[in-house]
Amino acid sequence: QLQLVESGGELVQAGGSLTLSCAASGRAFSDYSMGWFRQAPGKEREVLAVISGGGAGTYYTEVAQGRFNISRDNTKNTVYLRMNGLKPEDTALYVCAATRRYYLAKELRSYDYWGQGTRVTVSS
Repeated sequence: QLQLVESGGELVQAGGSLTLSCAASGRAFSDYSMGWFRQAPGKEREVLAVISGGGAGTYYTEVAQGRFNISRDNTKNTVYLRMNGLKPEDTALYVCAATRRYYLAKELRSYDYWGQGTRVTVSS
């Protein structure tokens, strides 16, 4: 099992940048594909970016492509999401998740472990 704890969310002005972190506790972190998701008020949770266990494979949705970067440090059991050019519509709860069942999973139901999230607010 994995326990996931996100951090790094805060209030930021439009155009700014943030790096979110997701620290995992548990065994065999490098066996897990990790994903970053977000849920805006009144909207469904959506996938943003996914990274393979070793870090060589990544996937970005159209929302994240070009502005967000996912990375991981398996020596620290941590996955990151670097976000640039933030917009007010990026305001949401950002959540990380882990799966060992699927490689670069893009669907929420593929993930088995979820953090509680960290809140990002982008002011205009």
